[in-house]
Amino acid sequence: MNQEVTQYIQKLQQWQVEVCESLRQLVFKTIPAVEERLQYGKPHYLKDGHYACVIHAAKDKVSFMVFNAGGLEEIKGFFKSMSDLNRKTATITEGQEVDYTLLAKLLKKASASL
Repeated sequence: MNQEVTQYIQKLQQWQVEVCESLRQLVFKTIPAVEERLQYGKPHYLKDGHYACVIHAAKDKVSFMVFNAGGLEEIKGFFKSMSDLNRKTATITEGQEVDYTLLAKLLKKASASL
């Protein structure tokens, strides 16, 4: 694990630390040979040199963006398309229950062809 990413996560609010660490573990389990690095000030994860996902914490949320996600269905109120249709983002807020199993399935499907 990348030390810069660890430092990024440790500076967050406690609930965000928990969410980000859960997402980080999810990524490593879903994409075994993933490369983790801090890029553009956020944790990015690459598979075979291609972006797979990114974690971003803001004041009141954590976003988990999945790349190569054009073929994935949106989930109303949770997993939606961005301006680039090949990117979809799950937005997580404090106290929200998160289906990490579902996120892992979405990431696995999106990253399979990378």
